[in-house]
Amino acid sequence: MTDINDPLSEPLDAKRRAGAAAPGNPLRRSDAELLAYAELLFFAYRDFTRDPDAILRDFGFGRAHHRVLHFVTRHSGLRVADLLDVLKITKQSLGRVLKQLIDKGYIVQRAGSADRRERLLYPTASGRALLKRLAAPQLIRLAEALKAAGPGADIVVRRFLQAMINAEERPKVSSIMSSSPVADSDGNAEVS
Repeated sequence: MTDINDPLSEPLDAKRRAGAAAPGNPLRRSDAELLAYAELLFFAYRDFTRDPDAILRDFGFGRAHHRVLHFVTRHSGLRVADLLDVLKITKQSLGRVLKQLIDKGYIVQRAGSADRRERLLYPTASGRALLKRLAAPQLIRLAEALKAAGPGADIVVRRFLQAMINAEERPKVSSIMSSSPVADSDGNAEVS
């Protein structure tokens, strides 16, 4: 019997839960093995965010500011409604963070040209520079990790990360990713 109070069982649909637990399933991993991967993800995320967190503290900002600045810079002209959907946060949470970024001159908000009620977000030159500074140590870490993982790792890592996203969100994420700026001729991602 499923424990309805178990928060870990809620995000997975019944088919995935049943498939993971099916005896004889060659893809079945022990809970200890999966917990070890979860622990690695915690450590990786801790170190991936450490350098930007230190930079953000100097500005009085946190990770929410980083995420907002990332998506507004990578998708200049993003509607506030779309940003709420991407981040999966409340209007109240976004409002506080966005106000700080606007007040400090990192983002500007403009009315839409076709629909004046739309609020479109754009990074300022300061916002683009801050995101570039925040992304720099993360890009180095990602490049070094992919190199250490060996040939073909980029495909496997991308597939793994995409599979970690809830199935119903994957098409939306794919659409967002396909509209992101492309790399320059040196293979460097453009963050402006």
